[in-house]
Parts: sequence; structure tokens; C-alpha cells
Amino acid sequence: MGTACVVKTSFWNLHNPAMEFREVLASHRSIRKYKSDPIDQALIEEVCQEAISGGSSSGNLNSFSLVLTRDPERKRHLYKLHFEQDFILEAPLLITFCADWHRTREWLKLRGARDNFNNLVGYHVAAYDAMIVAQNVCLGFEARGLGICYMGTTLFSLSAIAEFLELPDTCLPVTTIVVGYPDEAPNQRDRLPLASFLHEEKYRPISEAEIEETYRDREVKGWTRYMSMPSVRREIEEAGLTSLAQFYTSKQKYDPDDFALFSADIKMAMEDKHFLP
Repeated sequence: MGTACVVKTSFWNLHNPAMEFREVLASHRSIRKYKSDPIDQALIEEVCQEAISGGSSSGNLNSFSLVLTRDPERKRHLYKLHFEQDFILEAPLLITFCADWHRTREWLKLRGARDNFNNLVGYHVAAYDAMIVAQNVCLGFEARGLGICYMGTTLFSLSAIAEFLELPDTCLPVTTIVVGYPDEAPNQRDRLPLASFLHEEKYRPISEAEIEETYRDREVKGWTRYMSMPSVRREIEEAGLTSLAQFYTSKQKYDPDDFALFSADIKMAMEDKHFLP
């Protein structure tokens, strides 16, 4: 055990990354303006290979797939499915990360093994495997000076994206990232205080006073940010919203009624791909 640790440390020292790991994390920004410069295929493959090799995978079954989209017309179609966010058209690359048991189940069939993973546990495992790889890919691109942005809209167009990408049975998109060379340098977004995330031994109940303290800065900074956007400010004022919390569950942001509909769509997509009975 001791020897292995020494070897691992030595390897790390001999192969310094392009950027210190903590520096990569500290420099993270969600980029929404990109240069049109293409990304070299060898760089894309290098990042993806490192991300896959360096990521944990349940049972080493590698239950994920990555779909690269660079063709302008196909990118334009995904732009529509992702609610027409302009930076999708600016960036040279989209990567859709999929929870994928199709490949494994075909292998099982060829070897006369029992079928499996076409169930909720299978989806759960594959979705988290895919997210581990997605985050590794993001770190790999950021370490090389590229920018990324996660597309939460993947969940809201799940079936349509799966159909467009011709995903087979037991294969569904989990998330999408936009990748390219940044054409902006935004400030790093704030996060809640560390104490609000860490729990020792068991989940610690949180008091109303602690909630007030936890969200005090967020309410000021978040509200200021949205009110600085003329179109968003107009929507907020027209809706009579008076706080960041109200905005987050309003029709202008994360409408609970829309979420109920999207939830039903996700359930249907999981049923269609046989992750649910």
C-alpha cells in the first residue's frame, strides 16, 4: 500500500497538469459568449480519454456515451431544443452525455448472460456515471483554457434530444455542455457558505435564523444581478415579485407548474427507453 502511494505521488510530480487543480476550480466560470475558433479533434479526444480513464465507474461497466455535435445545421436543431440560447450557435462544440446501457446489454446478449440494467437502478447508476465523466470533461477543457457551460435544458427536452440523436433503448441524455474558447471573462458566481453544506455524522437540522444567515448575501447579490438585466427586471416588476425566492419559483424562472409537466415528460421518456416499467 505504501509503495503504491509513493509511486502515484511520483507520477503526479513528473507529469504536472496544465494548471494546478485548485487553480482550475478557482477559475471556473459558466461561459455564455464564445469565439468561433474550432477545437482540434486531437484535443477533444485527449480530454475525453483522460476524463473517462480518470473517472470512477460503477462495476467498471462504463455505462455512458458522449455524442459530439459540431455540424452547424445539427447544432441549430439542438439550439431550438435547448430553448434558443445564442451561445449554442457561437460555440464550436456541444457534447451530450448519455446514460447508456445499450452497449452493455448487447454484450450480455452475445455472451448468453441474463439481461439487466433496464430498470430504475440501471438508470440511476448510468446517470451518475455519465455525470462523473461530464464533470471530468469540463475540468479537462477548462485546464486547457477553454470555456464550458452546462445546459440544464437537456432535462426539459429529453425525448426530443433522444430522438434527434437516435439514441437506442436504455439510453437517455443526462446533460449537455457547450464548449469553446471564451469571448468573455465573467466574475465567479458566489456559492452558499460552506457551513450550510457540511454535516457531521448525521444531517443537522437548520433553524430559521440559520436559513436567514445562509441566504443573506445570496439574496442581495442574486437580486442585484437579475435586476441589472433590463428585460429580466421588466418581467420581475410586471409580475410584482419582491424577492429572489419569489423569482426562483415564478413563471419567469422555475415555474412549479412547468416542472410538473417536465417531470411527466421525463417519466414517459424513461418508460419509453425501458428504465421504468
